[in-house]
Amino acid sequence: MLFAHGLLAPKEDLPIPEEAFAWAAATVLILSFIGLSVSWLEPRFESWKWSPAAAFSRIAINPATGILAGAIGIFLLGVVVWSGFYGTANSAANFNVTFVFITFWVCVAIVSIFLGDVFRAFNPWRAIARVIGAVFNLVAGRSAPAPLSYPDRLGRWPAVAGLVAFLWLELAYGVEIGQSVILISPESIAVATLIYTAVTFLGMTLFGVEKWCERGETFSVYFNMLSRISPLEVRERQLGRRPWFSGAVGWGLVPGSVAFVLLAIAGTTFDGASEGVFADWIDDVYSFINGGGGAEGDVFARRATSSLFMVLTFGLVLGVFWAGIKGMGTQGSKLTTTNLARTFAHCFIPIAFAYTLAHYFSLVVFQEQAQFTYLLSDPLGNGSDYFGTASGTVDLRAITSEEVWYVQVGSLVIGHVAALAMGHDKALSVYENLRRATQSQYWMLALMVSFTVLGLALLSAANE
Repeated sequence: MLFAHGLLAPKEDLPIPEEAFAWAAATVLILSFIGLSVSWLEPRFESWKWSPAAAFSRIAINPATGILAGAIGIFLLGVVVWSGFYGTANSAANFNVTFVFITFWVCVAIVSIFLGDVFRAFNPWRAIARVIGAVFNLVAGRSAPAPLSYPDRLGRWPAVAGLVAFLWLELAYGVEIGQSVILISPESIAVATLIYTAVTFLGMTLFGVEKWCERGETFSVYFNMLSRISPLEVRERQLGRRPWFSGAVGWGLVPGSVAFVLLAIAGTTFDGASEGVFADWIDDVYSFINGGGGAEGDVFARRATSSLFMVLTFGLVLGVFWAGIKGMGTQGSKLTTTNLARTFAHCFIPIAFAYTLAHYFSLVVFQEQAQFTYLLSDPLGNGSDYFGTASGTVDLRAITSEEVWYVQVGSLVIGHVAALAMGHDKALSVYENLRRATQSQYWMLALMVSFTVLGLALLSAANE
């Protein structure tokens, strides 16, 4: 909603019909399922081994790099607030809009997949809290104890609430009415950042810095979730290697995790559907709610309509997921449906990333050119040129729309095949024999095909 995503090639210009892509994707998933059934006969991710990378660890994990990373995070947080309050109101020319919704939300996600939980080092709220804690320790001679113990039943639900707020700010607050587009203003982003900062520090004060980052701080939870499929992990201040995807096992057992990963999928699903599949329905509901209201009524009606369809989209994603999980439960598992959902929730992490990459890839290519040229050098949009790159432009020929389409389809297929493999591996440890494990995965295959077709349909409809 904040940016235009229509950078795909027109359907008639694609060398292969889109229907062929859908059939090909489904075929790849079916063949992958057959291959897993006959060749993957015992769990591999359950007993994965972590091995330290001592040489590289000394370079990447040390007090100096930790202080530098934290300082960079604090500096960027300050720039987001500063540019929001003192910069131009033009969202396209202000540093913080592109930084928050593309550089931070999407690019850090991509980095997390390959390099692990890098956000933990750069997390500005954690860095500030650790500095305050160090000062307290120096003055008082002891660490400040957390006054409350974090309730286990609370799980990751505070992070879910934060993710709802972030997605609503990105996808429903900015509205388009006729030829007029009302984007979220840089100032609104600055205000939201300060509110989130206050809530985060409150949570850290009550429950402890590390515990709140682990369970309650939305972005720490999100980027850590994605980093679970990375081959790199830090343990006891040492960087080490592990098999791809193995770190995700058990992630979903914490309360709120199922809602969190499905919400991440639903957010991207709604963003794509609002530009295609849902577009006419959204306009109809908007007209009904608006009822001929004035300009302020228009804005309220559009935001209310987007909010409604966000809820409906989450319900759709949850319904597809729950149908598959219920089906798995018919194959002799001793787990309840809720526990089964938590047990297999980690399998949907690759899908959350695949949807994000497929939907925002073209934006990353083009908006990051702006981020590291004129937005970096002129963050306030007032004519400054701190780094000599304010005259930079975006090269729209950096990648063709056909190449974007191939990346989008490829990410969807790879993400769903990975999810299928993770589900098969987990089923081997949940069900009593290979036959029941394989039969349970018929439902996982149906889930993967459903999400793949949904993703391709969204990409196709947005291009009509």
